[in-house]
Amino acid sequence: MNAVVEIKPMGGALASHNQGRMAVSDIIQHVAVVQEVMRAVMKPDVHYGTIPGTPKPTLYKAGAEVLCMVFRVADTYEVTDLSTADTVRYRVNCIGAHQVSGVVLGSGLGEASSGEEKYKWRKAICKEEFDETPANMRRVKHARGKGGTTYKQDQIRTEPADLANTILKMANKRAKMAMVLNVTAASDCFSQDLEDMDAALVDHLTRHEGDAPTDVPAAKTAPTWPAEAFDKQTQRWTKAVAEGLKTTDEILAMARSKGELTPAQEERIKAMKKTEAEHATDDDLPWKD
Repeated sequence: MNAVVEIKPMGGALASHNQGRMAVSDIIQHVAVVQEVMRAVMKPDVHYGTIPGTPKPTLYKAGAEVLCMVFRVADTYEVTDLSTADTVRYRVNCIGAHQVSGVVLGSGLGEASSGEEKYKWRKAICKEEFDETPANMRRVKHARGKGGTTYKQDQIRTEPADLANTILKMANKRAKMAMVLNVTAASDCFSQDLEDMDAALVDHLTRHEGDAPTDVPAAKTAPTWPAEAFDKQTQRWTKAVAEGLKTTDEILAMARSKGELTPAQEERIKAMKKTEAEHATDDDLPWKD
């Protein structure tokens, strides 16, 4: 992370929790800070990315940690053990508090279980292991491969105790993600750009809100993709879509995160060939972590 972002003191729930409702201008400033951090510090596919089948960027754990640092949110965990003799299961409540004042800002719940598909089964090491496993502890899984092909795989049940630490970490991660989105309201920030808001409305809110700060950051417009750079990337993107490594939605989200697309450029991306098997990679199979 080479860029340096200056974070100015903010109003709103994260700084002025005892002043009643948030001023609308504070909300605009809050969104601006989240998006400035997203542009200058966060990296696509590291701090956020587009999950297949979803239309907007999704915050990852690394991105949630950056937002906690920006807004000085400290996280603590309350763990409830719901495990049984056959299943490891944890429910976690992640509490976010302001590091300076100690005031609780919000919380988020997360849960994980060894009964989930991706934890419950694993690939058999060999044919002998599969054959020697009791019938109720094994199965043959039909899965979709690359290029629209299908295949079978021998699987056996995992030992729940071996996954206890992994299950606890996953429950903590899910709870923290929920807490960060609740406290920072980052979910809408990732899907809605300030420049998409009506300019007159922004001007009115920042000028006429009685307690509005005078240093509300101005919305920044992402640079337009140069034709030469776009043409060069288009060759790589077309190949990635054809090979099922990326979808056109993922390409669009990635391109928009780095610059503004012209209508013609968007149409070129949307016209790239898609196949039914574009998401069918081994990483998508349920027994993969």
